[in-house]
Formats: sequence, C-alpha cells, structure tokens
Amino acid sequence: MTSGTHASRNARTPVQQAALLVGAVFLLVGVLGFIPGVTTDYDTMKFASHDSEAKLLGVFQVSILHNLVHLAFGVAGVTMARTAAAARTFLLAGGAVYLVLWLYGLLVDHHSSANFVPLNTADNWLHFVLGLGMIALGALLGRRRTTTTPGV
Repeated sequence: MTSGTHASRNARTPVQQAALLVGAVFLLVGVLGFIPGVTTDYDTMKFASHDSEAKLLGVFQVSILHNLVHLAFGVAGVTMARTAAAARTFLLAGGAVYLVLWLYGLLVDHHSSANFVPLNTADNWLHFVLGLGMIALGALLGRRRTTTTPGV
C-alpha cells in the first residue's frame, strides 16, 4: 500500500472536519469556563442556578452544569467526527438542541428557578447563532456527493 492510498483513506470529509472543529471549540469553552479570570466573578459560580453570576469572558453567564454541557458537546463532536454520517448527525442534532435552548432562553424568566442552566441574553443569541451554524454546516457539508461518469 502506498502512502497516498493510506492518506486518502484516512482523510476527513468536510463534514467530519467541521464536527471536529465545533467539538474542539466546545471543549475549549468548557475548560475556559472553569478558569478564574477568563470567567469573571468565578467565586459566585453555582452548580445549576440562575443565581450563578460567573460570566465566561465577562459576557456569557455560566454555571458548573453549563460548563459540563459544553464539555459533553465537545466530547460528542470529537467522537462523532470519526465518520461522516455521525459528524452530520452531531451537527444537525446539536444545532437543533441549541435552537431549542435559544427558544427556552427567550421564554423563561432569567430570574426564575426555571433558568437552571443559567442563561442570559448574550447566551441566548449565541445559542441561536450556534444552532443555525451547526445545522448549516451539517446540511451543506453533509450532502452526499454523487459521481457521474460522462457519457453514461
């Protein structure tokens, strides 16, 4: 077997690359959420409560649960990037989850106990962009390519 054959067999498709990148970003965000300084008001962080005043980059309200969800999405993205079908599923389903989370954030009172993640306005709009972006990547990059032979 030549190295060219081996390299092409192990080459990631665009949808796999996208899932891997999105997963890596989620992992990074999950880790950064636990770093004082990167996360302001770190000492106010709660496990899961709207009372958590910790903010990633001073903007996005986070809690321990919120950070763990980011880490879980990261692990899922990196793991599911192994195959094109799984990568597409991660992007489409993950994007749908983030759109539902965006709607939830719009509907729930930010100061109620129902806001257990917790979410603020910046989180809500980031979730909207993430949801649309992930679905777009999964739909556009995950399309099956068909090859046609000229004249056949």
